[in-house]
Formats: sequence, C-alpha cells, structure tokens
Amino acid sequence: MTRPLLICDCDEVLLHMVRHFGTWLRERHDIAFAHETGSFIAMTHADGSPVDHQRIWAMLDEFFPAEMERQTLVPGAAEALAALGESADIVILTNLGDHCREHRIEQLARHGIRHRVETNQGGKGGPVARLVAEYGNPVTVFVDDLATHHESVAKHAPTVHRLHLVAEPAMAPQVPPAAHAHARIDDWGAARDWIAQRFAADQPAITEGISA
Repeated sequence: MTRPLLICDCDEVLLHMVRHFGTWLRERHDIAFAHETGSFIAMTHADGSPVDHQRIWAMLDEFFPAEMERQTLVPGAAEALAALGESADIVILTNLGDHCREHRIEQLARHGIRHRVETNQGGKGGPVARLVAEYGNPVTVFVDDLATHHESVAKHAPTVHRLHLVAEPAMAPQVPPAAHAHARIDDWGAARDWIAQRFAADQPAITEGISA
C-alpha cells in the first residue's frame, strides 16, 4: 500500500524567518523591515526612503545561508511532522538556491526534523507534480505560506490537497487566505489534524480549472 505524501515548505511554515531577517537587516544594514504589514518589500532606509527591490534580493542571498542559524522553530511543527511521518512520507520543498540545500538539511536536523529536502526556484507546481509521480501518486498534501505556490500547484498537480499556513503571528492577520488553497490554518496542532484527515480519507482533492 502506497504511503501518503506530505510536501511542506520551510520558511514561515516550519521555521520563522521574516522576524529574524528583520533583526539582521537592522543590525547589518540599518534597514527597517515592517514584516507585520504582510509585504515582503516593506523596507526603508534610516532616512525613510524605500529600499530598491533588487537590493532586497541581494540581501536575501546574503542572509542565506550565512545567517540561517538565527531562525527558530515554529511551535508544534516538529511534533506534527514526527506524528505524520509515522504513516506518511515527507518532503521539504524550499525555495532556496541549490547551494543552500545541505545547509537547510543541517539546519532542520538541529531542530529534530530529518526528512528529504529539495530546493527550488520559482513556482512549486512542477516540482510537486514530479514528486507525486515519483512516490507513486499517493494522496498528497501540500503546505506553504505563499498564495502563488498554491496557484502553481493547483495548476500542475490539481489532485493535491493544498493547505495555506502562515506561521508568523505578526504577519498572518494581514495575509488573506490563498484563493487556490483548500484550507487556511496557521496553527500546527490544527494543521496536523487537517492533514491527517486528508490522509485517512485516502481521496484526491477535487480538481479545479486554472488557465495557463
């Protein structure tokens, strides 16, 4: 019998990132990051001027992997994965450069999370579809904090159950539920139960049409 499959994001799902990135931006670059607004580009210099978008990406490359040790575990995440992993396969699909993969594996292991890790750039629909096929097309749940990835998965792997989870409490109230997710849950205790129910039902998600 094929085991169910959980494909899970990392930053702001398993590990807090934006709060620690904001602290580092202030310490290193004297930049204020208003992550509680829900916008990842809400950054200003000390004089109040906005930070150029291209510089934001450069600073992310500076943060990963050198400052990853700052990140902290989301409450309940490790326990939920441990319980779900007793009967399901788990893959961590994280949007980082491939050079960060080993760093992410080591980082998660320090928090007691030891599962397959795959790095990705861009939409996650294609990688999710390939993982589902690789594991034998089992009932699958996808968890991510970004609406764009839920839309991508709905397009490329429509039978996958999609859970929108934003673990940063300062940001979550400002982030609307992803239109292409089946549910929005920001607490890992409740998320674990929702995922387990999808696995127990052993039924694919109802497909929906999304244009190219």
